[in-house]
Amino acid sequence: MDPVTTTLRLEDIDLTNLDFWRRPLAEREAGFATLRRERPIAHFDDIVIEGTDFVFPPAGGYYAITRHHDVAEISRQPEVFLSGPGAVTIFDLPPEMVEYFSGMISTDDPKHVRLRRIVSKAFSPRNIRAVEESVERVAERTVTNARHRGTGDFVADVAAPFPLEIICSMMGVPASEHDTVLRCSNVILSNGDPAFIPQGHDPIVAVLEAGATLTELMMDLAKFRVDQPIDDITSALVNAEIESEKLTHQELASFFILLLAAGNETTRNALAHSLVAFGDFPDEKQRLIDDFEGLAKTATDEIVRWSTPAIFMRRTVAREYTLSGVDLVEGDKVVMFYNSANRDEAAFTRPELFDVGRTPNDHFGFGAPGPHFCLGAHLARREITVMWHQLLSRYPSIHAVAPPTPLVSLFINGIIRLPYEF
Repeated sequence: MDPVTTTLRLEDIDLTNLDFWRRPLAEREAGFATLRRERPIAHFDDIVIEGTDFVFPPAGGYYAITRHHDVAEISRQPEVFLSGPGAVTIFDLPPEMVEYFSGMISTDDPKHVRLRRIVSKAFSPRNIRAVEESVERVAERTVTNARHRGTGDFVADVAAPFPLEIICSMMGVPASEHDTVLRCSNVILSNGDPAFIPQGHDPIVAVLEAGATLTELMMDLAKFRVDQPIDDITSALVNAEIESEKLTHQELASFFILLLAAGNETTRNALAHSLVAFGDFPDEKQRLIDDFEGLAKTATDEIVRWSTPAIFMRRTVAREYTLSGVDLVEGDKVVMFYNSANRDEAAFTRPELFDVGRTPNDHFGFGAPGPHFCLGAHLARREITVMWHQLLSRYPSIHAVAPPTPLVSLFINGIIRLPYEF
């Protein structure tokens, strides 16, 4: 993408309207630049969910948080800015859906710290080391298969199957269920995009059905692993115990859904966006090829900053609080737009440029500092680094041959298809 030269007037920006998210990426970035400059904490109406019979609780809109330092301030004060009430979506989920998807991402202390302690115990150095060792093998096999049996779509050949296999292998999901897992995770994060939910289908029902499928899969697997544990994360999770507490099967299923969303979608879309970025900034691609070992760490973080796969997270205000001069009251919703924070001119030098050597790079591609920082950030970084080492060392001329087909979503900065050649 070329550096942003377009501008968007404040009155033309409505983050709630999907038409804004259908604009070209450069125009959307220009819109956020306008917000940061003229109204960094802007109030918008709630999203109206169309095509569903579900009734969502009434709400009073939300504040869009667009500057880097405001996002950081919110993230570091979980006792003021809560994740549990209504979950982390812009609209309040119905109570039954909050409970259904109440994984770590949508909970507060003391439940959040309990879940994270149990899960962290399962992610022992030994278990993580085994996963990391598999990343190289899966990356090499994925690239080889793409080269010899590929479809010409980078997402289908590389970006999607690579992290999916790693996540499923971590959890002990058999290969026969990988397609089911991919289909369900696509639906859950689709934002109703017709590429994944056909028109005429209730999008909320589709999401619930996909969640139910993954829940059933995980519960069956968990029951089996209680009696017959093996060397996988599921076995570790079902047998992990902190002060006589274990994960319930519903908590385990919710964590699995979260792991798919955070672990699968982050790497998938970061890889796809970075192939586009290397085409838009060929000098940076060559720079990385010439010194991969020296630039691998900074390049990976720049890829995550540039792509920002998860666009936002929402919090609910617990008590009166003044944020950068704006008075908030209990019950107000604040939506942290990570994509905007990652382009904040006050936090980054020339943020409109893709720079594989960028340092410092205090991006929020894995969330901002605080208790909800992504548990799988280390694994995602390794996946991105290893895959680009495979691609650039074996096929340095790999490139996109047509513009990507974007996911129409205000939550996931996704790419559905990306034609490419080796």
